[in-house]
Amino acid sequence: MSLRDFVILVGICLIWAANNVVSKLVVGMWQVPPLFYAALRFAIVALATLPWLRPMPRPPWRIVLVGLLMGGGNFALLFIGLQSISPSEAAVVAQAGVPMTTLLSIAMLGERIHWRRALGIALTLAGVLLVVWEPGIAVSAGMVTILAAAFSGSLGAVLMKQMDEVAPLRFQAWVGMSSLALLLPLSALLERQDWFHAAAAGWPFVGAVLFSALVVSVLAHTAYYVLIQRYEANLLSPLTLITPLATIGMGIAITGDRLETRTIAGSAIALIGVLIVALRRTGAPIPQAQEHS
Repeated sequence: MSLRDFVILVGICLIWAANNVVSKLVVGMWQVPPLFYAALRFAIVALATLPWLRPMPRPPWRIVLVGLLMGGGNFALLFIGLQSISPSEAAVVAQAGVPMTTLLSIAMLGERIHWRRALGIALTLAGVLLVVWEPGIAVSAGMVTILAAAFSGSLGAVLMKQMDEVAPLRFQAWVGMSSLALLLPLSALLERQDWFHAAAAGWPFVGAVLFSALVVSVLAHTAYYVLIQRYEANLLSPLTLITPLATIGMGIAITGDRLETRTIAGSAIALIGVLIVALRRTGAPIPQAQEHS
């Protein structure tokens, strides 16, 4: 990998990490309704990528379903989870998406794995379990929601693998349009009485939405897709572990995240497992390439 592309990848990972923390500020501290926040994000994405909407990728039902799973479903669940757990915890639990993608690829695409990837999957899931489960205390709804977000993104990634290659900005256009069509009516039905929190947050909220939509989705994700086309997945995927590590650092510095010994141990085990899976990948989709924050 060239030095320029490595710097670009590090920048992408730092943008994703920053977005995890920004999203926590929006839905956790400013109390902006999560579905409303996600709907605004995808409205801006759809508007920015509107010129690339046509022609529609084929088959139409699959691109809509993939858009809903990797966009609206993934982010709505992520933002709901961030209302009650820290960005650091969310970043670690979201790593379950890597073995989920592999397991879904086995079930849906007939892929095979060897013992090293099986070990990586087991380590990742064990590490995530150590983070989310504390003896004598029920697993929090926020943790479960983040796991559901990871599953939504992983299922969308596997379904996308069954499609012909879609240009990055066209893909973003359909993610934005499909997600907006789902999230806006849901937010109006379930959250409308809480929309005033967005107005109360003021210009910082406007900046957060623009950052999330334009910098994270349109800029960072498009740049990452370009790198995917240029380099092998087993080179890129391990490097994207910068994202959860940077999220933990930013979470401690900005949102005051506290890491218990159990969380640190679980994070280390999960990230080692992800690294093993990533190094043994055979071209399966990479969750971070979708909307990992």
